Amino acid sequence: MSEAAHDVLVSVVVPTRDNERTIEACLASVRRQTHPAVELVVVDNGSTDGTWATAERFADRVLAGGPERSAQRNLGIRATTGTWVLWLDSDMILPPDTVEQALATAAATGASAVALPERTIGSGFWTACRALERECYLDDPLLHNPRLIRRELLTGGGGFALSMSGPEDADLRLRLRDAGSRIELAPVLVDHDEGRLTVRSVMEKRYYYGRSLPAFAARHEGAVAAQGRAVARSYARNWRRLGRRPVHALGMLGLRGLEAGAYVWGARRGRRDAAG
Repeated sequence: MSEAAHDVLVSVVVPTRDNERTIEACLASVRRQTHPAVELVVVDNGSTDGTWATAERFADRVLAGGPERSAQRNLGIRATTGTWVLWLDSDMILPPDTVEQALATAAATGASAVALPERTIGSGFWTACRALERECYLDDPLLHNPRLIRRELLTGGGGFALSMSGPEDADLRLRLRDAGSRIELAPVLVDHDEGRLTVRSVMEKRYYYGRSLPAFAARHEGAVAAQGRAVARSYARNWRRLGRRPVHALGMLGLRGLEAGAYVWGARRGRRDAAG
């Protein structure tokens, strides 16, 4: 039987916290999948808005868990039964054929993990800069972390690192590659609703993620520099695209510079925390 057969169960895990603005569109997109065998588990980390109530309307199970996204995902994975597990952030919207296309990609290539390219949607100048940046990455498999993975690769200690919040996706990708797992890109485009980005919101998130960089770097020597080189190559490869939108390209490069500073600042805090 083909891996894309209709009876292959795919378990979708969505960690969330206070995402009332976006979670309904996310979960509704999961329920609209053309692949009929989809199980949906939401793991909520103490939401104080209407997130939990919305999740109950769409999900097969809603669990309470935390304290961070990695722990939420691992809890959700343990609660699922599918042959494949797909995880989403609660501000992502899937095209209806996403699961079908991802399974078909795995069947055609023998991959045990499949990445889903994303595009940023939202309003405002900085969101447009982020959207332009993501356009540069669409065809680069080195810059996409897998979202659909065979369940057995995520159980028995193979899940998300609890020591990381932000780099845990890249950590899993590198561990899978080191173990010889094949990762492919599916021919889909997921909408990532980032709302109206501001410099402050971006800096705060990168600082927070940067606190996990020491743990990531300790596991994967040279990976941070390699990621930076891959990003730079993607910009060079897409110079014509960037040249057609010079104002947003300059904003994108300026924002990336600020993000790099926030990562360094966060990493210093992470090293202090570890030492303490």
